[in-house]
Amino acid sequence: MSEQVAEHSSEDFVLTKEKLMGSPSRWRRLGVPVAAGERTHDDGTPDYGLFGPSSVVWKVILHPATIIYQTVAQFSMQLMYKPIVAGVRDADPLATKVRAGTLTAFDSFERFQRNSGLHAPMWLGDTRSAETIWAHLHALHAHVKGGLIDVGQPELGKYHADGPRDVMWAALTEMMGMLWMYENFAWHGDTPPQQLPDDERDQYVAESAEYLRLVGAQEEEIPQTMADVDALFDKYQEMFKKTDTMNIMPDSGKDFAALAQQQIQKNWHPTQQMAVDVLDEFFNKPTNLVIASYPTYLQIWGAGWDEAKRAEMAENLKKAQPEIRERQESPDVERRAIDLFWGPDAHELISSARALLKEAA
Repeated sequence: MSEQVAEHSSEDFVLTKEKLMGSPSRWRRLGVPVAAGERTHDDGTPDYGLFGPSSVVWKVILHPATIIYQTVAQFSMQLMYKPIVAGVRDADPLATKVRAGTLTAFDSFERFQRNSGLHAPMWLGDTRSAETIWAHLHALHAHVKGGLIDVGQPELGKYHADGPRDVMWAALTEMMGMLWMYENFAWHGDTPPQQLPDDERDQYVAESAEYLRLVGAQEEEIPQTMADVDALFDKYQEMFKKTDTMNIMPDSGKDFAALAQQQIQKNWHPTQQMAVDVLDEFFNKPTNLVIASYPTYLQIWGAGWDEAKRAEMAENLKKAQPEIRERQESPDVERRAIDLFWGPDAHELISSARALLKEAA
């Protein structure tokens, strides 16, 4: 595929605050989602969607730490899974902009920005809302497929974002990223973050199975316990191991990540600093801290950290706890995180689900 690079002036890349924040359409798909519990099943019982107020999943997702760090928790792990990286590199809207030479810092930010809000109806909406969003994502990802995951490892084969293996890992990395981050970031008053009891961890995995079924994972691969999760990561470990060739675009032989950075610099306008500042605060700064919350095998495979690096990052996570606590205890920080990364509809979804969770407790 040849690159069609258009000519633009710096004024074409002016970023306004209104564009940065976005309208509901940035997150909303196929209508306003209905919060869990606001409709009923045919038998008259409340429709709580995939999870509901008695679930460990809601306990994890609805904590302020998860609301603030969900985006970085998800992408930090998903960008270790090679088929997802390949899909972004080859067929994502970012790839289209890179090939056109128009990528900006805002484009990179906006790709991260809309993720949490797009998923919120599947986690916090009723069944119809969850199914509606998945139908949209299913159609959106149908074309995201290619014959080469990594040019340096052709034996890894093909990828298909809408195929059963890759949809399973897209969903599982979302769920496990949130759990492991929660266990290392979520303060409960004066009680510091701590691992959930084993039975609650297994319950979280078993509840997540409903989400994996929704997206089309093969039933025989869907984990039910934390031991199953570890075994599944071990089975697919080659898909997570970092290589120097992962970002090479098969069609041109160019490095996607390097080309993206060059274009962000080339297409720079001072107003783009707004997007950079938000990315730094909510993504770049906490990324290594979040990775430090993941199991050792992912730190080795996906991040390429040796023993010394792992020890350093673990110490950094420990030192960062006062700031982590301060941020999640600030209503202003959480509200800004929702405004920026979850979108207007999610305010209602989160508020409604928290009310149900409090009532159930």
